[in-house]
Amino acid sequence: MSSPTPARVSPDISPPPGGRWTAVLALAGATFSVVTTEMLPVGLLTPLGDGLGVSAGTAGLALTLPGLVAAVAAPLLPAAVRRADRRRVLVGLSLLLAAADLLSALAPGMAALLVARALVGVCIGGVWTVAAGLAVRLVPAASVGRATAVVFSGIAVASVLGVPAGTVLGATAGWRWAFAGLAVLAVAVAAALALALPPLPAEHTVGTGELRRVAALPGVRRGLAVVGLLVTGHFAAYTYVRPVLERVPGLGAGSGAGAAGTLLLGYGVAGVVGTLAAGPAAARGPRRTVCVVAAGVTAVVALLVPAGGSLGASALLLVLWGFVYGGVAVSAQTWLTAAAPRAPEAVSALIAAVFNTAIALGAFTGGRTADTAGATGVLWLGAGLALLSVLAALPRPAARRARRTRRPESAGGPGRTAGGWGT
Repeated sequence: MSSPTPARVSPDISPPPGGRWTAVLALAGATFSVVTTEMLPVGLLTPLGDGLGVSAGTAGLALTLPGLVAAVAAPLLPAAVRRADRRRVLVGLSLLLAAADLLSALAPGMAALLVARALVGVCIGGVWTVAAGLAVRLVPAASVGRATAVVFSGIAVASVLGVPAGTVLGATAGWRWAFAGLAVLAVAVAAALALALPPLPAEHTVGTGELRRVAALPGVRRGLAVVGLLVTGHFAAYTYVRPVLERVPGLGAGSGAGAAGTLLLGYGVAGVVGTLAAGPAAARGPRRTVCVVAAGVTAVVALLVPAGGSLGASALLLVLWGFVYGGVAVSAQTWLTAAAPRAPEAVSALIAAVFNTAIALGAFTGGRTADTAGATGVLWLGAGLALLSVLAALPRPAARRARRTRRPESAGGPGRTAGGWGT
């Protein structure tokens, strides 16, 4: 299967033979810090609401708002920074994140907290847009898939380490200190980015016109639809995974908090492994990898419905869920970058916008479904949307026939034809 065509790279910033893996790790640190900051209120919702004198539902806006702002900021930021060096942009976003975390720690009321969380949304959209497409400029072509997986591993590691660590700090020292700790982390990430990244001048200005042009490409349009369906389905179910687990004997409300936490930790660890495994696979066949990931999410979420009576089956399925979903971001990024190889930053902006919109939409639709149909209804909703994403990702019959017809004439093999499994 074909690898995604590398984006055009300026001669003065071509990757050295061994690559710049320290820079790749610094980018992973950036994704880790923004996602940890984004998701931290999940573990601090009750003390956050009590501390600010608001209900849990109102405190939940601290989680919803950043995702919505990120969805808007992601496509606008490339035009805003224009030809600024991407190293400086990432350092600036990390420092802005530190300021937002500090403002959160000092917030006297909910209004001030929401202002801070809106700034977090800008950072999420910006870091994702800029960092996601930089691997091709830092490592040799053969290592791009692995490097992209490492960058996105920061997202999964945030679930495994970042959010739990912040929750523990909040429980022992108070929620304000949890946000203060993240401010220190963001400053450290900014320093790492400044030291590890080489100069990364913008290759061209990404304006709204280019975003519209890239979004209109058939491969990109289709890929964004697949991402929207899959991520919406996942978060419709995963946002309410705790009620799902509470159906299992021994994990009922008030009786299995420790066991449920252990299972969610297993989910997170499996997600890290899945992210790293999906990178090389997506480099060989991005659409095929997305199809496998989407089919895996569909099967696992649907099987959780009858598995509610078994702790062992539920535990196994939850770990498998983490593994398959861990490959979503890196495989989607690789597929859409291959569909528009000369516009990696525009592609990243569109993915970030769709991804964050889908997170908010999934949490909202899942909540409405949970209120009316319970945990089982949430699982069926998630599995159904994931199944639609599989159907949307499959190559069209006409494309498969064209691919088979052209195969003998194509020196590049089956992955080189548009519409096949390679792209």
